[in-house]
Amino acid sequence: MRPYKASENRYEKMQYRRCGKSGIKLPLISLGLWHNFGDHDNQDNAREILRTAFDNGITHFDLANNYGPPYGSAEKNFGKFFSDDFQQYRDELIISTKAGWDMWPGPYGNFGSRKYLIASLDQSLKRMGLDYVDIFYHHRPDPETPLEETMGALDQIVRQGKALYVGISQYNAEDTAKAARILKEQGTPFLIHQPRYNMMDRWVEDKLLDTLEEIGIGSIVFSPLEQGILTSKYLGGIPEDSRAAREGSYLDKSQITKELVEQITRLNKIAAARDQSLAQMAVAWLLKDERVTSVLVGVSKVSQLNDNIEALNQLNFSESELKEIDSILNY
Repeated sequence: MRPYKASENRYEKMQYRRCGKSGIKLPLISLGLWHNFGDHDNQDNAREILRTAFDNGITHFDLANNYGPPYGSAEKNFGKFFSDDFQQYRDELIISTKAGWDMWPGPYGNFGSRKYLIASLDQSLKRMGLDYVDIFYHHRPDPETPLEETMGALDQIVRQGKALYVGISQYNAEDTAKAARILKEQGTPFLIHQPRYNMMDRWVEDKLLDTLEEIGIGSIVFSPLEQGILTSKYLGGIPEDSRAAREGSYLDKSQITKELVEQITRLNKIAAARDQSLAQMAVAWLLKDERVTSVLVGVSKVSQLNDNIEALNQLNFSESELKEIDSILNY
């Protein structure tokens, strides 16, 4: 593949939003490496997605210890791409990773203990060839480990220079507020929350977004397209190369019901009237709320990434459009 030199006008192609009350601005679209960057994926395609993202002003790449498959491979492969293409741009990038899900056998490779979080980040930095990450997240709540221990580990990680900021993912409003109080007492830079959020899954609207605004931290939302449901992909059935067609996927065939297809069809008509694809409208719908700092997209093709970026051309919604969307989705 050709040597890489970033586009000189990359920052003209993206919009940025301040992350809570911090000094950090994130691109409205960020790139997640959950899928399509593992050892079983096409590495040339993965590299081209990363290059295209940065050429369009996407400065934030989001990883986790268990992204792949196999676990660790997305970080390892990103490390190769970083060394070859992005090392000279390190100070222009926000690179994040996480720990909280099962990663290695035994009692110390999961959830939120100090031992697990610190060991996991050490492994992640080695795989990526980095001295530090910009954001390190606790990936999910731990019902057994005291929150003080988990937040204390995040504080230690920052003080060791292994991360500049910390974040959490999938915490409810109450636990987010508790975590914020602990981190504030420690003087730890609590930057961001990463929740699942899209038109069809709105749990964050029940107190969490208000809590984030009150605390002064940002949010970056994942699964904006509901694992591909909020696209035109399933309007004519289940394509062979889709997630729903693959066994062991996060999306099962049984979820693609007649009623769901009818909803998607009606949403697609609204998007077409807005001169957008359904995926573009789904991304724009999230960004209408400025408490959403950035939308985290995962793509398998450069064309999908470009389609998502074009959502930024039309972020405004009329009241009638919003009411119709809510009516279709029974909100």
